[in-house]
Amino acid sequence: MEKQLVFGDFHRILSEGETWKIGGFPLPDGTFWEYREPDAVVIVRNGILYVRAPLSRSHDRVQILDNAKHMYYSVEEVVVPEKGEVSFELDIRARSTGTAPGDLYDGYVSLNLLDFTTGAALDFFAGNDKYASVYAVLPFPGVEVPKSDKTRFFCVFQEDTNFKAREFNTYKIVYNRAEDEVVFYLNGAEVRRERDVPVKMNRFTIALGIMTEKDLSPEGSVSVHGQTVIAEYSPVKVTIRE
Repeated sequence: MEKQLVFGDFHRILSEGETWKIGGFPLPDGTFWEYREPDAVVIVRNGILYVRAPLSRSHDRVQILDNAKHMYYSVEEVVVPEKGEVSFELDIRARSTGTAPGDLYDGYVSLNLLDFTTGAALDFFAGNDKYASVYAVLPFPGVEVPKSDKTRFFCVFQEDTNFKAREFNTYKIVYNRAEDEVVFYLNGAEVRRERDVPVKMNRFTIALGIMTEKDLSPEGSVSVHGQTVIAEYSPVKVTIRE
């Protein structure tokens, strides 16, 4: 049995809480850290979400809070079938100014599939001249990650330059829970396969983001230095096969 869903409705992006909402995490003091750039320009045209964000947000103590600058979460989660597979596909265009040439992590556009029941994350990152697939289990704030007799927390990036730089590319991630396998596709071609995934992912929040990935220094964040990132996203097509 196959079921298809589309996460789009970008014309309602300002009505936060309908299809999309601003992402972030609750903090121990009861406040909420929003992934929202105050001067981001948001345009919806021909079904495409365009976001241009001068980067300004940073966090000096928590890496995960420093990384994402402007991010939308899907209001609805996608439940993973027990014995089948689920796929997520969309087109992304990424451009930036003021970022370091060849340094993807200085400012990029992201598709993030986040399972807040396990801490798992499956991502694609796209920058001016490079892209990466990402496979991770992370200590998200407020998320209880299952104990493991292996490496409990990890984040494995795989970078490449074989894509259409500064143009639209099609990104697809397929997760099979029964087989413990994740496959990443770029423009219809398989670019990565991860077997023996150590956690059983249960449900995904879809996130569309603008991010950096710069390790915190002893003095705090070093991720912002005047960059601007421009992101364009098509609706996300989800296919569930059971």
